[in-house]
Amino acid sequence: MALSIGIVGLPNVGKSTLFNALNGGGAEAANYPFCTIDPNVGIVLVPDSRVAELSLIVKPQAVQDAVVEFNDIAGLVAGAAKGEGLGNQFLAHIRECSVIAHVVRCFEDENITHVANRIDPLSDIDTIDTELMLKDLDTVQKVRTRAEKQAKSGDAAAKKRLAVMDHALTALEDGTPVRRLQLDDDAREQLRDLHLLTAKPVLYVANVDEANVCKATVAGGNALVDRVRQRAEEEAAEVVVICAQIESELAEMDADSQIEFLADLGLSEPGLHTLIRRAYTLLDLITYFTAGVKEVRAWTIHRGDTAPQAAGVIHTDFEHGFIRAEVIAYDDFIHCGGEQRCKELGKMRLEGKSYIVHDGDVMHFRFNV
Repeated sequence: MALSIGIVGLPNVGKSTLFNALNGGGAEAANYPFCTIDPNVGIVLVPDSRVAELSLIVKPQAVQDAVVEFNDIAGLVAGAAKGEGLGNQFLAHIRECSVIAHVVRCFEDENITHVANRIDPLSDIDTIDTELMLKDLDTVQKVRTRAEKQAKSGDAAAKKRLAVMDHALTALEDGTPVRRLQLDDDAREQLRDLHLLTAKPVLYVANVDEANVCKATVAGGNALVDRVRQRAEEEAAEVVVICAQIESELAEMDADSQIEFLADLGLSEPGLHTLIRRAYTLLDLITYFTAGVKEVRAWTIHRGDTAPQAAGVIHTDFEHGFIRAEVIAYDDFIHCGGEQRCKELGKMRLEGKSYIVHDGDVMHFRFNV
């Protein structure tokens, strides 16, 4: 599975500049609303030094890092749910994403206009949230109408569905995103099938200027960022502080120049790395590896997935025909210098269908087709 992140935000908050940096260029960025006409999709490698370490030992023919798919959704404005700005078509693109990365402007610059002519990140967040909730209200209401008709005929399942839709409608009408509701497994599953926008986890990306990027990473260093942090804490969301302009400059540099540039700024890594890690944390994702002469590869799964589920990420036949998995912990693989020595020292384990995969496991699957 590839992590999919939808980047949203009001026009001119730095959203497309950030996307260009993540994707190495491509999306048009301009100082006026609606310059991004089509959704842009970029594939970015997940930064994970373990892939390189495994490759040094295995010396494979090919190496494949895990990837993240970034979707740059055109700038939304008040009224988008009713077709204002670029309208419903762009809200629909968010449905396909696993996480919403909401870029908010936390810097002053008189040369870059703001669509509302003021810098207020919380107001910007409310504007986007309102549009997403209005879209969800429309979706839930349609399902509720159908469920109500079916419930009148005595359909027990429809009655349950009607109760779930009523609960969601009440919350949305009160301005509460679906992700903040306390739901049982059945209700959560019914709402999951609707792909509601406000049910998706949110990662707030506080875009600051270069002069304040270091200070803003610490509480109290940037008043605007602190306000975003407070909102995120209330929602159990994540916050990443990024200077989109710095990320854009980093995208044009080679690895050595990046290190030197970051050191001069007092930063330890690109903001992109932090953003991806926070997204993994938000979705509770982990990585396991396959390591052979043909290929060393990183695979993304959910924490708690079993060995057959992990195998299914490679191919559904692997899951359906799963027999067992050969498993070596990453640290053991590195310390022993490879698979053969791990076998000799008894560090390789044979695990069955109930095995819960751990982050960093190096795995080989046995299966029947």
